[in-house]
Amino acid sequence: MNIKQIRKWLVSGFLALVATSTATAQTFVFTAIPDEDETRLVERFRGIADYLSEQLEVDVRYIPVKSYAAAITAFRNNQVQLAWFGGLSGVQARALVPGSEALAQGVEDQAFYNYFIAHKSTGLDRADELPEGIRGKTFTFGSKGSTSGRLIPEYHIRERFNEAPETVFSRVGFSGNHTRTLRLVESGTYDVGALNYKVWEKELEDGNINTNDVKIIWKTPGFPNYQWTIRGDVDDRFGEGFKEKVREALLNLDDPALLESFPREGFIPASNDDYEPIRSVASELGIID
Repeated sequence: MNIKQIRKWLVSGFLALVATSTATAQTFVFTAIPDEDETRLVERFRGIADYLSEQLEVDVRYIPVKSYAAAITAFRNNQVQLAWFGGLSGVQARALVPGSEALAQGVEDQAFYNYFIAHKSTGLDRADELPEGIRGKTFTFGSKGSTSGRLIPEYHIRERFNEAPETVFSRVGFSGNHTRTLRLVESGTYDVGALNYKVWEKELEDGNINTNDVKIIWKTPGFPNYQWTIRGDVDDRFGEGFKEKVREALLNLDDPALLESFPREGFIPASNDDYEPIRSVASELGIID
């Protein structure tokens, strides 16, 4: 090997080392839709960041966002590479980032459901179908971009009454998240609302619901909901096979405290096709094109 060849070999080796060092030094960032109290979310996802950092052997950071739209924007702009989305926000985000993929969903997310709840002053009781008696009452959704806080409740309201929510109810609001929906109905600020069953059951388990003031009046049929979605270009940035490493880490997550914080029994494989029913309903309601 002559001097020229040696220099070429040394330079190529050095550049490869720099590229490897740069890749390993990059931070893998993720976010989540703000569907609950922010303090609870930060505690949950900081634990997930620590877990992923250990499993993936890269620096992992969770960044909170203030809205569903902000989570989608951060994903689109590559400010985050992974996100815990609801069914609708996941569909919207993947449409904006070609090659992005739903990796994993909670066991319970295969057939998620909502509770419609009512304040005691309404006199409404639990029924097998959405009660006619909600007509003329005040109603709050969760976030405008939420699957279980807006999309699914609006779908069932329209199916039941063949009218828009604004004509069914005397006043319609958007609380911003499921926990706040519960509090607004419990306090009587709104007569009726809809929230995801996981938030209701967790709050009930923790003793945070006054069941004398608020009750479940209807349970929706099941629908696909939350999932982890990853950008399609992560292998280019973090190395070949990185996406599969993330998938395996999520599917293998078995820490009881972390799972309880969601709460989920565990995570199972998901695909973009699983969320076609959500895309179809959102398109039917004119929420997406």
